[in-house]
Amino acid sequence: MASLNKVLLIGNLGRDPESRFLPSGGAVCNFSIATTESWKDKNTGQKQEKTEWHNITMYGRLAEIAGQYLKKGSSVYIEGRLQTRKWQDKQTGADRYTTEIVADEMKMLGGRGDGGGMGGGQGGGYSGGNEYNQEYSAPAAPQQAAAPRQAAPAPAAKPARSFDDFEDDIPF
Repeated sequence: MASLNKVLLIGNLGRDPESRFLPSGGAVCNFSIATTESWKDKNTGQKQEKTEWHNITMYGRLAEIAGQYLKKGSSVYIEGRLQTRKWQDKQTGADRYTTEIVADEMKMLGGRGDGGGMGGGQGGGYSGGNEYNQEYSAPAAPQQAAAPRQAAPAPAAKPARSFDDFEDDIPF
């Protein structure tokens, strides 16, 4: 039987990312993001909200990028998988479990003002409106055979138009 472990989230960072390096030299970045669901209560008619917090872990180059460009309040899109780790509490010696999202893809969302983009002319083009859509992916793990992606065909170029090509139907 087939199985799937995939998580897609859009939310805001609740704290600045914490970055560190493993003894092997690989980067690790941890942070939490909040997702909020809102609805109107059928009985009272009042607006209700529920915020869920998600612990995110990134490795490698993706972790380095997140540590450098993300900060508290940044809006981000995350793709990854759920992972549960077992650890021992140092004070009580009891077994503890932590479920987190191990991210393998990230898009920074939002404009320059909300901390989600890459500031100071460091690159990253605008995509519609006033939003950055920078996408970063972690390289596929060696044990995983990634299916080759086929590039979408490029849209046909529109012919150049001159000033005389526009009709005089302007309403003023």
